[in-house]
Amino acid sequence: MGGSAAAGATGGPARRALVGETLLVLGVGLGSSAIYAVLAIVRRLTEAESLDRQTSSLNAAVTPDRPWLDLAYQLAGVGLGVVPALLAVYLLGAVAPRPAGRPGTRAAAAAMGLDARRPGSDLLLGAGLALVIGVPGLGVYLGARALGLNTTVSAAGLADVWWAVPVLVLAALGNAFLEEVVMIGYLFARWSAAGAPVAAVLLTSALVRGTYHLYQGFGGFAGNVAMGVILGLVYLRMRRVAPLVVAHTLLDVVAFVGYALLAPHVGWL
Repeated sequence: MGGSAAAGATGGPARRALVGETLLVLGVGLGSSAIYAVLAIVRRLTEAESLDRQTSSLNAAVTPDRPWLDLAYQLAGVGLGVVPALLAVYLLGAVAPRPAGRPGTRAAAAAMGLDARRPGSDLLLGAGLALVIGVPGLGVYLGARALGLNTTVSAAGLADVWWAVPVLVLAALGNAFLEEVVMIGYLFARWSAAGAPVAAVLLTSALVRGTYHLYQGFGGFAGNVAMGVILGLVYLRMRRVAPLVVAHTLLDVVAFVGYALLAPHVGWL
């Protein structure tokens, strides 16, 4: 994992450079989200209304009275949201070996298993992971909400427009690409190259993943830490990010589109 980077990161200055780079990549994306999520949960816990009576809104409409402009906002959000992941692949590509004249970014993506070499097995494994994670995850959410430890998550707040479902699917794919490329493919390569123990890399990545979901409540935190551990273990065994992206996409599609279709008719959502 990250063999070329590891070879050049034997000294203290090189290790510090790798760690510093990862902090900057996190700082322009998921790391900053984690900081805001901590502030959000503090704000929620210090409000007069109990946590279980509060709502966390995802994929909300920006200008519902002007659907064409709202569509532009939603697409911009998805597009700009994946930039930290593209940056991570670019940085890995700067040190990746380039067999057969392939660009560094393509070689880096292939090294983390972000390619289409095994579409069938990636889809099957991703679907299986989504099932393994999704059913218990729903139970954690409902249980935490019943205990007053989680907000009600409104997973889709778009207006009733023709493009709502396609945008929600794109948002799910964007989230999956961002999180799995950065939190698994990139961080595992860089931190391992810096000499961090595998267990520490796995646990730290999972804790960061849980922290940037903390705005939802403690159920969101716990469920995503568990998800991070499971996906990290699968990656350590398979060395492929692609099935993780598939699994995460399916989980979010079910959450976003399912909520949009069922929430008006199912009270417990």
